[in-house]
Amino acid sequence: MGKNIDLCLNNIYQFIPKNIIDNQKVAAEDACKALHRGSGKGNDFLGWLNLPSEASDELLADIENTAKILQKKCEIIVVIGIGGSYLGARAVIDALSNSFVFLQKEHQFPIILYAGQNIGEDYLFELQSLLKNYKFGIISISKSGTTTEPALAFRLLGEQLEAQQGKEQAKQLIVAITDKARGALHTLAVEQGYKSYVIEDNIGGRFSVLSPVGLMPIAVAGFNIRQLIAGAKDMQYETSDNVPFEKNLAMQYAAARNELLKSGRIIEVLANFHSKLHYIAEWWKQLYGESEGKENKGIFPASVDFTTDLHSMGQYLQEGQRVIFETVISVEEPNFEKRIPTDTANRDGLNFLAGRRIDEVNKMAELGTMLAHIDGNVPNIKITMPKLNEYYIGQLLYFFEKACGISGYMLEVNPFDQPGVEAYKKNMFALLNKPGYEKQSEEIFLRLKK
Repeated sequence: MGKNIDLCLNNIYQFIPKNIIDNQKVAAEDACKALHRGSGKGNDFLGWLNLPSEASDELLADIENTAKILQKKCEIIVVIGIGGSYLGARAVIDALSNSFVFLQKEHQFPIILYAGQNIGEDYLFELQSLLKNYKFGIISISKSGTTTEPALAFRLLGEQLEAQQGKEQAKQLIVAITDKARGALHTLAVEQGYKSYVIEDNIGGRFSVLSPVGLMPIAVAGFNIRQLIAGAKDMQYETSDNVPFEKNLAMQYAAARNELLKSGRIIEVLANFHSKLHYIAEWWKQLYGESEGKENKGIFPASVDFTTDLHSMGQYLQEGQRVIFETVISVEEPNFEKRIPTDTANRDGLNFLAGRRIDEVNKMAELGTMLAHIDGNVPNIKITMPKLNEYYIGQLLYFFEKACGISGYMLEVNPFDQPGVEAYKKNMFALLNKPGYEKQSEEIFLRLKK
């Protein structure tokens, strides 16, 4: 491709001097080496680290072939999963899809919808009502097959698919991505003969986008998973442990974030000036929130879509509590060109922009916002993507994953577990009187009576 994504830290140096960031060189390099040597916390969940370089042609070809089968047979594909089981795929698909694909009369590829990411009765009712009028398939993603949200969705949609297509035909329209040897979804896939792919034991959900978890839905949506992997593979090498701090973007980003945290910047706002990056930010929020938010430590990850949110969150960002820093994702070149026409009457006063590209206005809004926020005491990191395509998205995803692992180790937490996620589940199961939770049920009901 000739270019890589770029990281610029210049706009934080007036807040954290460059030499302070550079002093983290040894810590960042040690953290990166710990990842590659498997000597740090959570080292049994490092399977994501070499996913790009280990993606075999055989696996990619098999995924592409399965995608073609589903594309021929289905108008809609419902991806069932929660958290990392769907966010990575949705991030890539939304970033690359036509913004108005749902309104197009003809579709080259199936429309991708999602279920199992919430427990919304209205949502599921409306989804099932819609699917009555379409030939649909299911990609069900779950290691265990018993996670409440996706399990509920699969029970409902699997039953509906069998009712609409017949049991034998339905089997051909379901793909399971699950554990290789155990769990309810694995057992069901074997019993029913579903096409299935493996989620390896050493890959956590939020680091799984470059595995079949993300690649299968992305391929069905019609996008080039080989280019996605190629970009991630190049970034894997660019951020490996033999690349020094001065050239290693992941180390630099991790070091900058941790120094900003030490200075009291406890919230990182991921901002973009491209409407298709919304779910990239949603994926990023889970990646960093679930990886670093432990032991009363970590940066709180938030996100905004600019310029839209400048008219809602802009005031707080400019003049609220100074506990924030921004990381801005900038896309250098749009995929299409649109220029501003001339209006003879100039009623809106915009003739000074006539003939210019829309993107030029957007870029000046981007630069103006960054300057204003810096003046408002908000440090600013900038990540530049040359274009919005599979290759550079692959680079971006791997960059964020690698930096997250390094940053977590520099923070001295285990970035690969999520013990706090289980707290709500235990209470929910107790309140629903799930077998095995009788003691917790009694304790909770006594608390609620007080």
